[in-house]
Amino acid sequence: MADTHGERLPVGKLPGELLARLIATYATTDPTVVVGPGVGSDAAAIQLAGTTLVVKTDPITFATENAPRYLVNVNANDLACLGATARWMMLTALLPEGATTEALIESLFCELRDACRERSICLVGGHTEITAGLDRPILVGVLIGEVEAGSLLRPGGARPGDQLLLTKALALEGTALLARELAPRLRIALDPALITRAANLLYDPGISVVADAACLLRAGGVTALHDPTEGGLATGVRELALAAGCGATIDRDAVPILAETATIAAELGIEPLGMLASGSLLAAADPGAVELLVAAGAAAGIPVTRIGSVTNQPGRFTIRAGGVERELPVYASDEVARVL
Repeated sequence: MADTHGERLPVGKLPGELLARLIATYATTDPTVVVGPGVGSDAAAIQLAGTTLVVKTDPITFATENAPRYLVNVNANDLACLGATARWMMLTALLPEGATTEALIESLFCELRDACRERSICLVGGHTEITAGLDRPILVGVLIGEVEAGSLLRPGGARPGDQLLLTKALALEGTALLARELAPRLRIALDPALITRAANLLYDPGISVVADAACLLRAGGVTALHDPTEGGLATGVRELALAAGCGATIDRDAVPILAETATIAAELGIEPLGMLASGSLLAAADPGAVELLVAAGAAAGIPVTRIGSVTNQPGRFTIRAGGVERELPVYASDEVARVL
């Protein structure tokens, strides 16, 4: 039997070094796999006759409210980061023993249908069961899409000197999730109108970056895209740069952050850089394309902000704030998970 002794790992993603070792040791592949598993890889790409399939799986483990909407969007985001269009979804729904009713199941499937329709995704199958040991539903999606020949954006394309861009604002997903899950607690300490605005970030501007990715890819000059999720922007920057064998630096003062995010984070004593961040797209781009990309975003109603750069110092990640440079924090567990 496996040795179960040793240090217990925290809730959230596996440490990057551990994940890289596991992939290098145990992952298998074949010649049809053009993008396989790796730290910083958002999805896999498989070359078939006449098309390239892009495949992604991701669970929803934090949210209890609107979980199907989170599921569809976070999976579709990762396909968009490779330039693919989402087409087909399979769902595994694990439902809590003693708390699951037919009404709950029907509401989940109804919301899933609506979220899939918004993205023209077909729900093609999966598995649903009531599972012992759970205190809330756990939804796991497998999303399959397609990308035209020559349009696949492979992970690891960032180069030293590329500029790091962020669309919209920091930690939209985490802000909306906290406002919904901790609403009674937050409304006691903060303006209820602010909590309502924060909760509505799930819909406006939303946690999808599909339109963001399409806009930037049309404009040109993008070398890599990444959807920062667990561990927030700080983890997303690391993953994007590590996939390319590079380092990165961030200008903290340039990172766009909404008042709703800053206020809720301050009240809960957490750092926005480490909060769930779907809803804003991280991009690496050729320096000469930055003005064009910012202008393209503005024309599409998508703010695009330069927040840092890719460096030629592999594994070195820094952040500048108030003229002081320090190491970019590592978030072993997402900041949102710490307070839920």
